[in-house]
Amino acid sequence: MSSVALRGVSKKFGDSVAVDDFSLEVFDCEFLVLLGPSGCGKSTALRMIAGLEEPSVGTVSIGDEVVNGVDPGRRDVAMVFQSYALYPHMTVYKNIEAPLLTRPMEPTDGGPARKLGPSERTVRVQEAAATLGLTDYLSRKPGALSGGQRQRVALARAIVRRPRVFLMDEPLSNLDAKLRTQTRLELVELWRRLGTTFVYVTHDQVEAMTMATRVAVMAAGRLQQLGAPQEVYERPANLFVARFIGSPPMNTLDATVRQLDGQLVASIGESTLVLPAGLSDSVVVDQRVVIGVRPEHLIVHQEGPLQGIVRSVELLGHEQHVIVEVSEHLLVVRQDSSSVAPAVGSGIRLTPDPDQLHVFDQSTENRIDPGPVIP
Repeated sequence: MSSVALRGVSKKFGDSVAVDDFSLEVFDCEFLVLLGPSGCGKSTALRMIAGLEEPSVGTVSIGDEVVNGVDPGRRDVAMVFQSYALYPHMTVYKNIEAPLLTRPMEPTDGGPARKLGPSERTVRVQEAAATLGLTDYLSRKPGALSGGQRQRVALARAIVRRPRVFLMDEPLSNLDAKLRTQTRLELVELWRRLGTTFVYVTHDQVEAMTMATRVAVMAAGRLQQLGAPQEVYERPANLFVARFIGSPPMNTLDATVRQLDGQLVASIGESTLVLPAGLSDSVVVDQRVVIGVRPEHLIVHQEGPLQGIVRSVELLGHEQHVIVEVSEHLLVVRQDSSSVAPAVGSGIRLTPDPDQLHVFDQSTENRIDPGPVIP
C-alpha cells in the first residue's frame, strides 16, 4: 500500500502557522497535486510527508503506518526538489546510483532488504536511465546537461530506489515553457508506467489541470477544495478557488439579490441578471452575493443584460480576450480569433450562459448551490 494520509495536521514556525488543521488522504497509485499560491503551506505539507518537518499537531501515515517521528530514510519515499540537488562532481551514472549506496534495498528477486551489489546497482541504474531517455548521458556530468536533462537525472535518482511514494516540490519551475510541456507529459507517462503514488506540489494551475487525478487547492495553510481537476474548475467551492483556478480567472461581480416580476435577480449596478431557479431556497432578498462566470461563458449580444465599455482587446493568436468594464468590474470575454474585435471605448452588451452562473455568499465567500450544469 502506498497511500498517504494527513489527519488534523498543523505546523507552526514560532508564531507563524504554515499549515492549519489540514486533513488529506492520497489514494494508492494516484497522482495528487497540491496547488496554491506561494506561502500557502503546500511545500510544508509535502515536507511533513517526507519527514523533513515534523507536524506540531496531528498524524502523518504512509500505508498503514503512522510515521510521526520516523526518520526520512525509513519512510520509503523519494523526493524531487526544484533545484535538482545533483552532485556536480559526479557523472550522471554516479548521481543515479548514489541512493543505492547509502541504504538497504529490497532486491529484485525478493527477500529482505540489503545493500545491493555492483551488478544489481548497474541493472537498476540502466533501467532508470532508459526509462527517462538518459542512456546516452550516463558518462556526462550535470554541468554538461540542459535544465530538462538535469531534471530527468533527478527523477531517475528517485525512481532507482523504487519507493512507495514519490514527492515532488515544484520540479518544473526552472524549465522554460517548451520544456515544461514536454516534461509534464514525461512525468504522467512515468507515473503510469511505475504504478505508484505521486504527490506533486505546484503553484502552476496548468500543471495541476493537465497532470492530476485529483487536485487539493490550498490557501493560508488550509485545504480549500479537493476533487478532480474538471470538477474543481466547474464547481469551485469558494471565491478563492474560483479566482485562482482558470486562465484568465473567473469573472466576479458584486451583486444584491432582488425580486423582480416574481423572479429572483442579481442587481449589479444598473444591470440585472436572473438567478437560477434552484437558488430560491438558498438566498433571500437583499442578500449580498458575488456572481461568477467564466470568460468562455460570456458572449457579446446586443440585447444582453450586462452593459459595459470595452477597455482593451488582447490578441493571443488562437483566441482573443475582450476586457469590458461593467459597473466598475473588469470582465474578460474569451472569443475565437476569427471574431470581429469590438473597438476600444465602444459600448457593448454581454450575456452570460444562464446554465453556467456561479453564486457565492459575499460574507462567507462560499458557493451557494446549485452550481452550473456539468455535462
